[in-house]
Amino acid sequence: MRVISGAARGRTLHPPAGNRIRPTADRVKEAVFSSLASRFGSFEGLTILDLFSGSGSLGIEALSRGSKSAVFVDSHPDSIRLSRENLKLTGFEKAATLIMMDAVKGLQHLSNIGMTFDIVLVDPPYADKELVNSVIRLLGELNLTSLDGVLVFETDNRSELQPPDKFQLSSRKVYGDTAIWMFYRID
Repeated sequence: MRVISGAARGRTLHPPAGNRIRPTADRVKEAVFSSLASRFGSFEGLTILDLFSGSGSLGIEALSRGSKSAVFVDSHPDSIRLSRENLKLTGFEKAATLIMMDAVKGLQHLSNIGMTFDIVLVDPPYADKELVNSVIRLLGELNLTSLDGVLVFETDNRSELQPPDKFQLSSRKVYGDTAIWMFYRID
């Protein structure tokens, strides 16, 4: 598990212990960030939400590529600790906010304080379809993205997702057992 590009390129991140966290494979991460770079041109100044942050590798990749800030939300203390360690390792701790809260409450909290994001990275537990549907519903209801915001979901390749309100499916790509969904805001 490493940072692929940008200021922290090549930096090896602390891996998660055990199998509770499923890190995004480097080739999948590279494909996601290549697609996002095509959409935005540059990550400079973008704001990022890393939901179900786990090790923090997705948000850290965005920060390494020049994003202005990233919010990391996870309900597990070990994930928050690991994200904090990886942020310190890469030198991005000042650009990051860590929130230990479940995803649904985290989204509601961020909405209540008026936060908006250019990119929302969502890597939920594959097996919890109900949670995924709740997150999709909330992302459609709450104004958490900029007008040209992008939602990126990582699921197993058998999952079917419907676009949240105000979003359309831009692409769905399969990498082995993993599917990456990109939704663009349309309102």
